[in-house]
Amino acid sequence: MTHELLVTNVRPPHGEAIDLRVVDGVIAEVGPALEASSPDARAMDGGGRLLFPGFVDAHTHMDKTLLGLPWYRNEVGPSLLDKIENERALRRELQLDPHAQSMKHARLAIATGTTHIRTHVDIDTDWGLQGFEGVAQTREDVKDALDIQIVAFPQSGMLIRPGTVDLMDEALRNGADVVGGLDPSAIDRDPAKHLDVIFDLAGKHDADIDIHLHEPGELGAFSLELIAERTRALGYQGRVVVSHALCLGGVDEAYLSRLIELLLENEITIMSHGPSGLRPVPSVKRLYEAGVRLCTGNDGVRDAWGPLNMPDMLLRAFIVAYRNNLRRDDELEMVLDIATNGGARVLGDANYGLQPGCAADFVLVEGETHVQAIIDRPPRSLVVKRGRIVARDGECVE
Repeated sequence: MTHELLVTNVRPPHGEAIDLRVVDGVIAEVGPALEASSPDARAMDGGGRLLFPGFVDAHTHMDKTLLGLPWYRNEVGPSLLDKIENERALRRELQLDPHAQSMKHARLAIATGTTHIRTHVDIDTDWGLQGFEGVAQTREDVKDALDIQIVAFPQSGMLIRPGTVDLMDEALRNGADVVGGLDPSAIDRDPAKHLDVIFDLAGKHDADIDIHLHEPGELGAFSLELIAERTRALGYQGRVVVSHALCLGGVDEAYLSRLIELLLENEITIMSHGPSGLRPVPSVKRLYEAGVRLCTGNDGVRDAWGPLNMPDMLLRAFIVAYRNNLRRDDELEMVLDIATNGGARVLGDANYGLQPGCAADFVLVEGETHVQAIIDRPPRSLVVKRGRIVARDGECVE
């Protein structure tokens, strides 16, 4: 049986009001004054609302959010290792249920118009595969409303915690999608071995790679050069993401230009989410204008690291713009492109977009312009995933 949805009078970016005809979860036709092809079609008036493709959160941590739990008083120390060790202890103390927590995260993300997520899940010798297994169950539970990619992520270090590599291998055998890495020099203190292991796992499982790189300045730039070298040598162009890449904000212009050349040559994507703090961050505009692949995401949502992030990609676009001092409408449109098309490229969704033949993943929002929606962030009026309504008026209905 054919399922048809006709949504009329919606406004896409940079265009006049149009109608969308969706058949069996795919956009079949786009244009003015469309008519349903079936008497059983469901028709909806978009009321002149703004039309967005589904938002893509290309970097988050669904397994360890504290959403819905009693308020956690955060008094953790300032260093990265302080945060990692504190979080590991808190998971044990709270006996955190990664399935229950990731479901809370998923429902809020769906309600705010997110249709695709890449989530890192902690793999370590304390946590084992609990995080992966819990989020894998959520992935299955919400598969009709949200696409979830899982990164097997050694948050506590990999080489410094023997047994972690075997657990990552097991997670990948059992359905994790991406190999994660973390600060090859600063955490594992053996960047060559760290990258050997990550690329070996990726090759074994035909998986993409996503490496957290917090290392600053020239230390981080050194690690980035090694990542680019491995990417080229092993033919992994277009399959590597470097998340955060703070070093790109901490080197001089000449060195930055060299690093950008390496990113372009090896089709490496940079994920930047507009992080707080005093450290310089990569210039999103500089990278975008150079042609570097970019994506963004909400990082840890209301977790042991801090309470500031929420699963709302319009809010994330605002934060990225604010952190990068982007004020012009064209600059804010650039950030929207990163939060939609940029993330979809990373997740490998070739059927993403608002054109005929694309999966019917879209969001309707009240507002005058798409840029204004970043500033006002009204409730999402309608969220559609593969032609099915999954959220309405800011509430998940799945």
